[in-house]
Amino acid sequence: MTERPLRVAVLGTADIARRRVLPALAADPDVELTAVASRSGERAREVADHYGCAAFTSYDAVLDRADVDAVYVPLPVSLHAEWTRRALTAGKHVLAEKPLTAHARTTAELLSLARASGLALMENVMFVHHPQHTVVRELVSAGTIGELRSLTAVFAVPPLPAGNIRHRPELGGGALLDIGYYPVRAALHFLGTGLGVVGAALEHSHGSPVETSGAVLVRSTDGVLGQLAFGMEHAYQSAYELWGSEGRIRVESAFTPPADHKPTVWVTDSRGLRELTLAPHDQVASTIKAFVEAARSGGTDPAADAECLEQATLLDTVRARAARQ
Repeated sequence: MTERPLRVAVLGTADIARRRVLPALAADPDVELTAVASRSGERAREVADHYGCAAFTSYDAVLDRADVDAVYVPLPVSLHAEWTRRALTAGKHVLAEKPLTAHARTTAELLSLARASGLALMENVMFVHHPQHTVVRELVSAGTIGELRSLTAVFAVPPLPAGNIRHRPELGGGALLDIGYYPVRAALHFLGTGLGVVGAALEHSHGSPVETSGAVLVRSTDGVLGQLAFGMEHAYQSAYELWGSEGRIRVESAFTPPADHKPTVWVTDSRGLRELTLAPHDQVASTIKAFVEAARSGGTDPAADAECLEQATLLDTVRARAARQ
């Protein structure tokens, strides 16, 4: 018997929801988009009418609905914990925008609640679902660049409007959680668990109330270093490079490639420089499929939970380390 679609509601109409996630939810045959909620009734109706679902101005009203199995939470970071907790308590699976929360302690509490409730709780980290990074891992494991010595990862975006939520500390703004998240997660993805933060710096430019750039140095348990940089007042860059004893691997458009992007993996080894061109892949669609699978399996993935919690712990440690500088 064919399983019925997962009935999903969206709590909030943030840019990432409108541009990437809502279209992916609507396109997935295993998902039925049932409701969209926004503080603005006009915005809720506009988005809901586009997808042929119900519109609400109350998040609680959505959680009370019997025709909602799961929710996607693209709210500001400062609201993730509250509405993720309420959704889990209401018996809903949750896909929450990254970071899941602003602090490791709260992240651990929510992961524990999801496990105890038999519900899927997934942080919306889309780039880890793109196969280009699997190709890179396989090249490293095969010894293509010899023994891995270091990772360099960078993610930065041009200046944002003054009123953007990333400039508002009360909403969880700042470069670390929103943009620095990516290179930190790349380090965890390629260097493994048990990373130590050797050093960190966070900079506030032009009197900004939040950090606008930063750099982090991490070390893996076997001594591989990761140099991570990020910012939101820069020329755009989204890339990483793995440097080994016998070569290098570089990836650009690493973290947020569009669905039609043809990834290129640049490999420099004993044969010189070569380019591996891969097929386009929609990492947003892959993330939605992973969430549906997690919800249908009746719980969270212990390995994914551990990665999510270690990521949150690393971000906490970066903040603490930078504060001591």
